[in-house]
Amino acid sequence: MPTSGILPGAGSRPRHGAVLGHPIGHSKSPALHRAAYAHLGLDYAYTAIDVEQDGVAALAERVRRDGDWYGLSVTMPLKGAIIAPLDELSATAATLGAVNTVVVDGARLSGHNTDVAGIVNALRHAGVGPAPRAAILGGGGTAVSAVAALARLGAPGVDVFVRDGAKAASTADVAAAVGLPCTLRGFDGAAAALPGYDVVISTLPPRAADPLAEALAGAALAGRFLLDVAYDPWPSAIAAAWTAGGGTIVAGIEMLLYQAVEQVKLFTPAGTFAAPGTELDVINVMCNSLGLARR
Repeated sequence: MPTSGILPGAGSRPRHGAVLGHPIGHSKSPALHRAAYAHLGLDYAYTAIDVEQDGVAALAERVRRDGDWYGLSVTMPLKGAIIAPLDELSATAATLGAVNTVVVDGARLSGHNTDVAGIVNALRHAGVGPAPRAAILGGGGTAVSAVAALARLGAPGVDVFVRDGAKAASTADVAAAVGLPCTLRGFDGAAAALPGYDVVISTLPPRAADPLAEALAGAALAGRFLLDVAYDPWPSAIAAAWTAGGGTIVAGIEMLLYQAVEQVKLFTPAGTFAAPGTELDVINVMCNSLGLARR
């Protein structure tokens, strides 16, 4: 189980947190979380740990045994694999079958999903209005969070463009569970259809949406929003094509920012955000850590 951060031993100080994934070297989460905890005056360390799916259970047990952890952030491809060793799930995480946040309370591990809030807040900050006509590219682990986010935004339905409908069955199941009408559509028809939506969320891995960029050349995209959750490399080819067509881009780093804010709330002691202005101050120091515009 290779690590890109140091896995701390029992009894060490400060308290520990980490982002888990494979690969993980590109992650911006350490910069975001370290900035937040420094601002809040908390003695919290936060590292990045490269772990594959077959190593997740052992790592979770190590965290449980050590007793000096506060939480874990979880990214692809581990959002489903992390569920088995947990003690409980939040209602949202259980509905989605996807966990991106593990709160550690002594030896008890609870799973949560802050990706939904991250998508909602990123889109609202960009100016997306209520009841958007919406589409999702891809039907994997992040797509279920996108479905739930669109339901919260009041979308009347969603079209999900996938290469393999069978692999997207869980996405359709989640849409049914949150009451959002969902249609699975073939990926080959995506480029021609995308200009007809108010909001498009690409949940595809880096560069996987590149073939759509050329097909979008010349499309009229003014007033249309694209959230591309893949933020490295940036801008992505599809983001550049969307901008060229006059559309509005919501960078994946915006989603990362807002989901991380929700994680910080879960990881810190009760009352940490009680004082007026604390949340905005934390958001702004996290923005500074990535060179983003202040809110």
